[in-house]
Amino acid sequence: MTETKKNKRWKLVLNIATVIALAVLCYLIRDEIVQTVENVQRVNIYALLLIIPLQALNYNAYARMYVRLFGLLGNKISRKDMLKVTLELNLVNNVFPSGGVSGFSYFGVRLKRLGVSTGKATLVQTMKFVLLFVSFEILLAFGLLFLALGGQASNMTILVASSLATFLFMATAGAAFLIGSEKRINSFFTYVTQQINRLIHLARRKHPETISVDRVQKTFKELHENYVILKSDYRKLVAPALFALLANVSEVLTLYVVYIAFDQWVNPGAIILAYAIANFAGLISVLPGGIGIYEAIMTAVLVTAGIPASVSIPVTIMYRVLNTTVQLVPGYYFYHKALREDPVIETLHE
Repeated sequence: MTETKKNKRWKLVLNIATVIALAVLCYLIRDEIVQTVENVQRVNIYALLLIIPLQALNYNAYARMYVRLFGLLGNKISRKDMLKVTLELNLVNNVFPSGGVSGFSYFGVRLKRLGVSTGKATLVQTMKFVLLFVSFEILLAFGLLFLALGGQASNMTILVASSLATFLFMATAGAAFLIGSEKRINSFFTYVTQQINRLIHLARRKHPETISVDRVQKTFKELHENYVILKSDYRKLVAPALFALLANVSEVLTLYVVYIAFDQWVNPGAIILAYAIANFAGLISVLPGGIGIYEAIMTAVLVTAGIPASVSIPVTIMYRVLNTTVQLVPGYYFYHKALREDPVIETLHE
């Protein structure tokens, strides 16, 4: 089979796989979609329309954060290109969930066309999560303050918030410790790669090294070198950090306007806390977008913060359905446009 025919076959397979994944996603949330349609008749449509500009602000913030981070590493990328990649990335992370692993892989392959090495792409994605974690801690502090002022900061709420803040701090410090030493990062990821290869070898007996250890070592050596560049002048990270904070704030506001649409002016601290915890819990879900886990966790947290389930459940469902629709529609378009224009992306799925 010629290379051209192989490429065409992969494009067909990927298009079919994406459509099926989206269909499965819609099927899994079919009851929520029906409830949302029914609830639309009882809510303030004008308030719901605020979701669109807030999501536009959210993705613009992500794109600008990426542009600044790549700029610090010597790669000039236009905000327009990064906005497209950001939308594509959201689709990949939702339709092909794997705790963010799919996004890391796609991001590295996609950015090659823009002249970005795998090491730099990996570092920027890592820095994105670090900056989001840091801004989460800032939001959590304000969330607890709002709850305390409203007399809703129970012992359970404080315990949950402080536990999450501690986890975020430890995760950030752990990542910095690991990446900060070439020896540590090389030893750690070499060991991880070897163990993954051993597991794969159980199914693919003729392939003892599916993932090249040498390639992994080269990639993470470059990641460490680029990290040193960023660390040399940490003040340059202020702007990307502010954009990360703006991305989180705009997402929290998106959820809050749905409450306003239901004529529920709840304590914003409860929204901040629920949003943070639900997003982290959703990372461990094997279902697209953390369906089920996300809604359950968010509702439970909101109840502990004093918001009745009868209020939080319909709001959470509508937020998830509308927000997912606003995000995935443009993401689907740009993802398949990139697939048609850039054959290199197909190597991600080979």
